Amino acid sequence: MTAAARAVRSPLVIILCGCAIAALTFGPRSAAGLLLTPISESHGWGRDVFAMSFAIQNLLWGVGQPFAGAIADRFGAVRVLMLGGLLYAAGLALMPFSSDPLGMHLSAGVLIGFGLSGASFSLVIGAFGKLLPAEWRTLGFGFGTAAGSFGQFIFTPFASALVTAYGWQTTVMIFAALMLLVVPLSLALAAPKAAPGDGPKVVDQTIREAIAEAARTPSYWLLVVGFFTCGFHLAFITAHLPPYLIDHGVSPTIGGWTLALIGLFNIAGSLSSGVLAGRMPKRVLLAAIYFARGVLIVGFITLPVTPATSLAFGAGIGLLWLSTIPPTSGIVATLFGTRYLTMLYGFVFFSHQVGSFFGVWLGGLLYERTGSYDVVWWIAIALSVMSGLINLPIREVPVARLAPAT
Repeated sequence: MTAAARAVRSPLVIILCGCAIAALTFGPRSAAGLLLTPISESHGWGRDVFAMSFAIQNLLWGVGQPFAGAIADRFGAVRVLMLGGLLYAAGLALMPFSSDPLGMHLSAGVLIGFGLSGASFSLVIGAFGKLLPAEWRTLGFGFGTAAGSFGQFIFTPFASALVTAYGWQTTVMIFAALMLLVVPLSLALAAPKAAPGDGPKVVDQTIREAIAEAARTPSYWLLVVGFFTCGFHLAFITAHLPPYLIDHGVSPTIGGWTLALIGLFNIAGSLSSGVLAGRMPKRVLLAAIYFARGVLIVGFITLPVTPATSLAFGAGIGLLWLSTIPPTSGIVATLFGTRYLTMLYGFVFFSHQVGSFFGVWLGGLLYERTGSYDVVWWIAIALSVMSGLINLPIREVPVARLAPAT
């Protein structure tokens, strides 16, 4: 390998380009809550219409993730990332021309959903698992997750300013143009054809055998079920926190900065989680994160809603926002190795996105039925307790197939 090729494949370059992709793809979707009100008002829709588009997006992101992961595991991440970036850009570009709910569901829902399944930080994390040395891996997971949060921190105030100055239509067109940068950035995540998934040589598997092995592993199922809550929280808060604050007399600007603080503090939360996941039992870390979320939400909805409490909630929930991902992906790698990490993490992430679907959809539906978000907040609290308890019995032990190599 030439010196130039070694430089391109250096851990630093891989992490920087992967983090740039994660930031670009996570940023626009994190601004959905800022788009909900102007899109609904411009078309005369209720909040449930765009909420359904965002719910479809989250669900299809989860549906497509295992398939995108399997293709990336088999043929490499580059092609999948490129196609995902192009679908994402197309969905954003078509949103201003979607004059009825069906058109919005197809553009903001279907195209962006499948685009995210091929170009989100989940694909980046899978690529990191294969390309980074073992000593960089868990930290790389933390950096990849933190980069998504940095995208949220950058894009939410950016989106708020653009919507105020130019309208939501121009805003999403600018985002569509930025999404095309995923194509050149993905080239840095090309894996050498002979690159092994793990350090020691282990018995090779087919995709079907890998899925069957995971299906026989109880700890994997606990991880899948528990991750539902993370998606429910993230999607509900992303889409409905800004209008919730508006309903309580807090300005849209504060709503934008609250989402931005979530992204900013999640950088610290994700990096800290990546470090802690390498130093303590990952299941304990996951349970602590879920319990802490429940306590924080209880405090937020029982105190008066003011700019100060809103920003404080954004900072607190930001520390816990995507901090579940490094220990979750780390447990998958511990159980099964990294050969099919992207695909197997994709199935866990599907549960996350099913939770996202219900978080967004129930938020819009129950708001229209009851006139408030109170019921959904309490559902989120109950799910926090459930997931905290579900993660504690997980056994962080490699499957029998990896025992000799381990």
